[in-house]
Amino acid sequence: MAGIIGIDTKKYFNNPKHMKTNRKHACVIRNALEHWNRAGLLDDTTALALQQDIEVIPFDWKRLAKYSFWIALVCIVTAIGAAIADDVLIALLESLFDAPYIIKFLGMSGLSGAIYWFGIMRRKAHPHKVFSNEAILFLGVLATAGAIYQLGRTFDSGSGHFSILLLLSFLVYGLLGFFFRSNLVWLFALISLGSWMGTETGYVSGWGAYYLGMNYPLRFVLFGAVLCAVALTLEKKGWFAHLSRSTLAMGLLYLFIALWIMSIFGNYGDMDSWERIKQIELFHWSLLFGLVAAGSIYHGLRYENGMTKGFGITFLLINLYTRFFEHFWDATHKAVFFGLLGISLWLLGCRAEKIWYLGEQKKDSCEIA
Repeated sequence: MAGIIGIDTKKYFNNPKHMKTNRKHACVIRNALEHWNRAGLLDDTTALALQQDIEVIPFDWKRLAKYSFWIALVCIVTAIGAAIADDVLIALLESLFDAPYIIKFLGMSGLSGAIYWFGIMRRKAHPHKVFSNEAILFLGVLATAGAIYQLGRTFDSGSGHFSILLLLSFLVYGLLGFFFRSNLVWLFALISLGSWMGTETGYVSGWGAYYLGMNYPLRFVLFGAVLCAVALTLEKKGWFAHLSRSTLAMGLLYLFIALWIMSIFGNYGDMDSWERIKQIELFHWSLLFGLVAAGSIYHGLRYENGMTKGFGITFLLINLYTRFFEHFWDATHKAVFFGLLGISLWLLGCRAEKIWYLGEQKKDSCEIA
């Protein structure tokens, strides 16, 4: 059998370089090897050789690198935001870079282009450095935002129609994310698109509370639903497959956060109108929120999609606890209120602990095998 599948068992036994993976993936691989061995597709010697070739990584350095780069980028954005908020520093920078806006636009465009070029060349040379490559592209995203801002200042007519710049940001980030196959840049494209939708409908409605009878959260419910539909429809298309999960994640985030806000405030545009109603009058929005969450869970179970299942479970719990606070905070003694809340969280924790324990038992059985 070893000869049939083209594996030299002596090479595997004597090879000091094992395949390194985490515990979860090692468990899957070992289960597959055991299945193939029992089915007669692998002989005992080959199966043992492949089992010994697996080396479990004791520490997830990949996750540490990922979070480190994300925190570094957040710090960079925070630093830039703090600099922009400092009037003295802004005045100093403007005095140092006293040039027409069009020159600043060209300069920032050149800088962003150079960063993108360097990031793509580095990704080709070092494709394994995933997170640092994406971090470099993110710096290009910031430079692009600065260039678009300077372009807006160049052609500013005082109309206040700045949503055009957000649409331009979406087009630029969308093309870059698509052709560079960068989910990070694509996420900023979707954020820009959502920002454009909100500001454009606000501008068209004269910055009123409603547009076509919908307040802002209701508009984002529809926007998130459209993004989810696009992601699920095109996920099997080869040209869009690399962007489908990030699109679905953003769509679910827009959809569920907007539904959560709708379940609290309804389709009301000001606080005075909302305060005059009873919370029970918003029950249909809570029901819609719950039904959408249940539908997301069903989709995740039906099509083995962990993302839709996870979003559905998370926001179903958020919906239940939000209703608990709404209906029992004023009507229940605080001792009873927090007692019930504590008991429910305790039971939830026990259930989660049991699921986690079963998962750990499976991992341990894999390692023993």
